[in-house]
Amino acid sequence: MSVQPEKTDRTAMRVHPELVAAFEALPRNSDPYEDIEASRAGFHEMLAAFPADRTGVCSERFDIPRTGGGAATDGGRLTEGGTLTVEVYRPEGVVGTAAEDTGNTSSAGNVLPAVLHFHGGGFALGRALPGQDRVAIELCRELPAVIITVEYRLAPEHRYPAAVEDCYLALEWVAGRAGELGIDPARIAVAGKSAGGGLSAAVALMARDRGGPELAYQSLCVPDLDDRVGADTAADAATDATADTAADTERALDARVLTGRGVQSSWQHYLPEGTTQAEAYAAPARATELSGLPPAHVLVCDLDPMREAGLAYARRLMDAGVPVTVRNVPGAWHGFELYAPDTRVAKEMTAHWTGQLRAALHPESPAVV
Repeated sequence: MSVQPEKTDRTAMRVHPELVAAFEALPRNSDPYEDIEASRAGFHEMLAAFPADRTGVCSERFDIPRTGGGAATDGGRLTEGGTLTVEVYRPEGVVGTAAEDTGNTSSAGNVLPAVLHFHGGGFALGRALPGQDRVAIELCRELPAVIITVEYRLAPEHRYPAAVEDCYLALEWVAGRAGELGIDPARIAVAGKSAGGGLSAAVALMARDRGGPELAYQSLCVPDLDDRVGADTAADAATDATADTAADTERALDARVLTGRGVQSSWQHYLPEGTTQAEAYAAPARATELSGLPPAHVLVCDLDPMREAGLAYARRLMDAGVPVTVRNVPGAWHGFELYAPDTRVAKEMTAHWTGQLRAALHPESPAVV
């Protein structure tokens, strides 16, 4: 009788050789929703222990009143009120009045492109400390661009559509104040990882459908796009699914990395209670029409349960006539770069993701490999 290998061993066989050490050092996953406030506090304590290097970057915070589409949610019902906080990061020495001085908001010599950056964290955590958003700071330097981070309301206290309406409100605010912010209104992009990638795709859909600000680009990094991800394996886990390929893949993944069941837990806390099928602005993979959307970059990882949904969305965008660039990171799990930032795999992923944004917002820049 053969002995089945342990889950950790089976997963390690699929991990990229450069990432094995980081994988083996991973802590085991815990359910962040068991005590969401404690999970957020722990995350912020970790951030505070390693402050970001803000060299060459300055930032300013703004509060945007919520009205109409930016309404707050209360148990799934829309109610008006409150404010949305955004933080505008820009390279030091670049002022927001340059476009006003020339009277030409499209003058590339006086204005910068803008990226609305939506953080990840399963729609429930992941918000940076004030002035400390590492992704925003790095993009601000590397592109360069004005980066706007959005402190959208978090689940499960604020379920869909609170987060996406906040993100769309931020887009309207940025586009409406492009001149005073020193932004080229023809070069505004949305970008995000994980839940932030899903919110980026949703905002692109909303801008198209509502006749809102025209986006130049959507950057979807390991995006959370489909509420159906993990549903089959979660159901199979309650039955005998030993012959099911998807369930076998799920079991092969170690409990220290994100699995389909973890994705399902996030959706269960994000969608309004009783939801049987998500709306397209919650789960963009549910959208039936993808034509007319801005060019996109879709990046996925081999061991990410959201990989297939991301690739399927990219293919549907292509079929709808949307220019798309796709990148798959071999042997990597969801969020691997946080645990192995100095590996070649992580550096190449970051360089590619940043390079695609730079090429889209600075067309004169060298081509990205």
